[in-house]
Order: sequence, then C-alpha cells, then structure tokens
Amino acid sequence: MDGKARRQAGLPYLCDAAMLAEQSACRKKLAAFNDCPFEEKERLEALLREIFGTVGAAPWVNAPFRCDYGYNIHVGDHFICNYNCVMLDVAPITIGDNVQIAPNVVISAAGHPVHPETRATQYEYGRPVRIGNDVWLGAGVIVNPGVTIGDGAVIGSGSVVTRDIPPMVIAAGNPCRVLREITEADRYTYYKQERFDFDPFEA
Repeated sequence: MDGKARRQAGLPYLCDAAMLAEQSACRKKLAAFNDCPFEEKERLEALLREIFGTVGAAPWVNAPFRCDYGYNIHVGDHFICNYNCVMLDVAPITIGDNVQIAPNVVISAAGHPVHPETRATQYEYGRPVRIGNDVWLGAGVIVNPGVTIGDGAVIGSGSVVTRDIPPMVIAAGNPCRVLREITEADRYTYYKQERFDFDPFEA
C-alpha cells in the first residue's frame, strides 16, 4: 500500500510526494477562495464545492479557511462556518445539517505517536471526526481525532473535545465534559436562559 492508501485505511503512514502534491493543489484552491471578494457569493460557493468532498445546500464559510486536502470534508445543508477555521482532514470530517461553527475553531483528524523517538520517524495517522446535525461549536473550540459529537449538541467556547459528546447537551471545558441536557425549557430562551420577548417561531 502506498502512503495515501495507508492513510485512508487508518494505518500509520508517511506523507509522501503524492500527498504533498495533493496538499499543494488544495492550497491553490484555498488561495482562490480566501482571496475571493465577500460580495461574490455564487463564486465563493462554487469554489467551496471544488474544495470539499461533498457540500449540501446553502453553505457559507467566512474566509480565511484552511485544510489539508479538502476532499475528506463532507458538510450537510445550511453549513455556516466563521473566520479562521482549520480542518486537518487527513481522515474524513463529516458534518451534518444546520451546523454552526464560530471563529477560530480547529477540527483535527490528524495525530502523531506519543513517544518522541517514534514521532521522529515522521509517521502520522488519522481518525475520522463526525459532527451531527444542528450542532453549534463555540469560538476557539478544538475537536480532536476520532471524536463524534451528537445531534443538537452545543460545545462551549474554548473547549477541547477529546471524547465523544452525546446528543442534545451543552458541554464545555478542557477536557470538554457535559454540563447539562438541552430541554424543552430552552426552546424560548437565548443568552443565559433569558427569554425571547416574542415567539421566535412565528416571527
């Protein structure tokens, strides 16, 4: 198996010339995307569809955005991603519908051996990251390799997600842990459980 085949199979691999060429091609596409004027929304969406593996309806990504390969990133409908997001997509990063990502988020599917002598061999590995539908990642969140975040979860700003997060919870911290469930009582609240002064579903 070549390096790419080993990487896609989840085995330790060395980043070879073919993978570096793919990264170079991705960076050229990213440069075009990141330099595209904000007003050219149709061109921005077209460029994003060239970078990502699959894209649902009505995506929006605020530049700058960075990734390794692009084709390992799969996003659903109404994906919103704010400034300075980094996705290290050496393994698949799969994101559901209606996901919102705040500024300065890192989603890393990439890892390295812990022992320094083993790490010096330059071997690396990837583990898929899965983010469900209706998830909100707060500013500065870091998602580690192999993590799954369940539908409807909210991850608080600055959290480091090292393990799976179940659906419909608020989780935060380093390491990220569940604080509480999201309940029916949250339906008509926003900042720190302040209540809407109108019905948001009828506005």
